[in-house]
Amino acid sequence: MNNEFEAQYEEIKNVPPRNKGDNAFKVIIVFLVISLVLAIGGIVLYYFYNDGSLEKKKDNKPEEKITLKYTETSENKVEGIYMIDVSDVVDKVMPSIVSITSKTLINNGQYGFSYFYGQEQYATGAGSGIIINQNKNELLILTNYHVVEDAKELSVQFLDGKSVDATVKGYYKSRDIAVISIPIKNIDSSTLKEIKIATMGDSSKLRVGEGVIAIGNALGYGQSVTTGVVSALNREIRIDNITNNMIQTDAAINGGNSGGALLNSKGEVIGINSAKYSSNGSSQSASIEGMGFAIPITDVKDIIENLMNGKTLTEKERGYLGVSGYQITSEYSEHYNIPVGFYIDSITKNGGADKAGLEIGNIIVKIEDKEVTKYEVISDILSTKKAKDKVKIRVAYVSGREYKEKDVVVTLSSYNEAQ
Repeated sequence: MNNEFEAQYEEIKNVPPRNKGDNAFKVIIVFLVISLVLAIGGIVLYYFYNDGSLEKKKDNKPEEKITLKYTETSENKVEGIYMIDVSDVVDKVMPSIVSITSKTLINNGQYGFSYFYGQEQYATGAGSGIIINQNKNELLILTNYHVVEDAKELSVQFLDGKSVDATVKGYYKSRDIAVISIPIKNIDSSTLKEIKIATMGDSSKLRVGEGVIAIGNALGYGQSVTTGVVSALNREIRIDNITNNMIQTDAAINGGNSGGALLNSKGEVIGINSAKYSSNGSSQSASIEGMGFAIPITDVKDIIENLMNGKTLTEKERGYLGVSGYQITSEYSEHYNIPVGFYIDSITKNGGADKAGLEIGNIIVKIEDKEVTKYEVISDILSTKKAKDKVKIRVAYVSGREYKEKDVVVTLSSYNEAQ
C-alpha cells in the first residue's frame, strides 16, 4: 500500500464517530430559526399593508353607500315602493275635463219674516265636468247634479282657459248626475281642436288596491291631479236621504272636484267624483282626507245615454211607486233568513203601491223581471217611466212561518201624489 494513502487512511480512521442525537438537535434548531424568521416577516408585511395599524380590518375597500334597488318597469317600481308617473295619462285626458262655474240665486234673509224682506243675490259655486260627446249641434258634458242644482247661470271653462255659457240638458237627482250642453257654434274653432271626448272604462272590473287618478277643479282653483287607490267597492253612501253604492278612494277629492273624472291607469273614466267623508257623514265638501267617493260609471251608463238623448225624465215628470224603505242585502238575508230585495216600511196613501194592494213588510224582489239586488235597480227603471205608466213587480210576503211571492202590476203615481 502506498505510504501516502496509508497515512490518510489512518487519519480518517482515527476520527471519532458522530453522535446521531446531535444531528437531530441541529435540525430542530434550524427549523425553529426559519419559522421565527417567517413569522417576523409576516408581521412586518401585515403592519405595512394595514397602513401602520395592527388592528384587524374586515375589508380594506371603501364602505358602500346603502341605496334602494330599482327595477326597470313602466311604473318606475322601487323595491317596496311605487313611484308612479301619471303624466302621460294626464296629458291624454286633461283636454276632456272642464271646470264649471254656477250661479245660484239666493235670499240673504236668515230668520223668521226677514226671509221675505231679504235681498236676492247670486252665490257662486265651482265644479268639474267630463266631455262625453260631440255632434254637429252641441257638446255634451257629464257632471254631478248637485253641481248644477238650481243654477241660474252655468259657465264652462276649457283647458285653453276660454269660457262658454252652458245649459242643463237633463239630470237624474237620485243618482246625482246631470248632462249639460253647449252649442257648437258658441265654441271657438281653436278650442274645438284642443278638446277631446273622454273614453269610458268598465268600473265593474275594478279591484281593491288598483291605482286611480282623480282630476277636477279643486276649490275652484282650476284643474288639478291627485292619485290613490281603490280603497273599497260598493260602499253604501247616503246623501240627502238618498243611498247609492260608490267607489271609495284615498285620492284627494275636495270641493270643486265634484263632477270630475276618476280614471284607471289607462286613462279611462271609471267613476264620477262626487263626495268625500266627514266626521258628520258624507258630503260634497268636507275636511277629512283619504275617504273620497265616486259614482261607478258602468252603473249609470244607461242613464247617461238617456240624458244625452233627452229621454230621461225630470223628477216631476217621472212616475212613482209611492213607497219608502231600505235594501235587504245578501248578508242581511243570510243572517235573518229573509229574501234579498227592497223592504217596504212606508206606503203613501192613495199612491200607486197602495192602490195595488202592497203592504208594509212586503219585499220587492223583482221589477220588470230584474232582480232587486240594490235599490238602484228600481230607481233606474223608474227614471224612464211617467205617471200612469204600469210596471210589473214581484213581492215577497209573509205567509205563516215562511215567505211566498206574487206578481203585482202597479200604476205609477205622479210627483204630487207620491209626496
